[in-house]
Amino acid sequence: MGRRTPLHDLHVASGARMVDFGGWDMPVAYGSQVEEHHAVRRAAGVFDVSHMGIIDLSGAGARALLRGLLANDVARLARGGRALYSCLLNEAGGILDDLIAYHFAADDFRLIVNAGSRDKDLAWIGPRAAAAGVRLIERTDLAMLAVQGPEARAHVAALLPPAVVDAALALPAFHALRFGAWCVARTGYTGEDGFELMLPAAAAADAWRALNARGVRSCGLGARDTLRLEAGMNLYGNDMDETTHPLESGLAWTVAFEPADRDFTGRAALEAARARGAMRRFVGLVLEERAVMRPHQRVRVAGGAEGQVTSGTFSPTLQCSIAFARLPPGAEPQVEVEVRGRWLPARVVKFPFVRNGRALVSGITGGSKQP
Repeated sequence: MGRRTPLHDLHVASGARMVDFGGWDMPVAYGSQVEEHHAVRRAAGVFDVSHMGIIDLSGAGARALLRGLLANDVARLARGGRALYSCLLNEAGGILDDLIAYHFAADDFRLIVNAGSRDKDLAWIGPRAAAAGVRLIERTDLAMLAVQGPEARAHVAALLPPAVVDAALALPAFHALRFGAWCVARTGYTGEDGFELMLPAAAAADAWRALNARGVRSCGLGARDTLRLEAGMNLYGNDMDETTHPLESGLAWTVAFEPADRDFTGRAALEAARARGAMRRFVGLVLEERAVMRPHQRVRVAGGAEGQVTSGTFSPTLQCSIAFARLPPGAEPQVEVEVRGRWLPARVVKFPFVRNGRALVSGITGGSKQP
């Protein structure tokens, strides 16, 4: 049995199907995974993401420490309350983890890291923080709920103290508001609007029940995966890891090469990769026949060269199979994917597939409906 979040007993009592995820006992679905997916696209759903790591860094050297550790530049967070997405790299440019960094005030930051990487991240960041005189606290006293969908923010606002409601609703995307032990952030992993709510672990079950009472649907990891894939969002361990770098993982936009004098970990390796050019491409695929693409399936491009599916699923919104794949340089718009021993045609498309409930991929015919 894996580690448990503060909401574990509530999930079990609700009849959720539980699975191991990154060493945690987590709900994969409470009923119909497809209905949970549609609830987020059309109204609102709530996810327990308390398995993710919350790490607070503070002290006079925190800003400088993170400028050296992250591929993105926290100097861009000039105002308190802003957030950015970044990769944490090793010296070879390999991705140790992807995370969100929040800047609250002066040298006061919070990192949200992946569940399966939290111990590795702490082992990487901890000694460097200690050497820089930066205080590091893993916030195991907090739970984290992701409330996502077009109606999500209004539902969360109903749970907040009246004094902070207007400020919370006024938050732009990728901004956060901290009040006492609570923090509400306008971030997410579904391609929909919403809030991620960090709150004392003891208050999490009551908040979950209050959201359910307002009609917010409980959602599990299954819907979270189909939603994030439609939204073009990578999953650590599937779409990138220490053997890949951001420039071949669709994450070049998260690497701040300017200013040129910022010497972050992995910079030299990424600059060498840029200089070599002709790197692998990370693309979206739409299958054009009736089947479902899955991770590790082979992808064949013109000339016989091959790549691989990194994430794949049936898209409930588009009613066809979609995937991410890492392909050789110069791959053509049309490729073939090996599904159960058959080579089936697929089309290379740009991310995302769906955003804010709207399909962004043209030419979807529904020809690859779920078998």
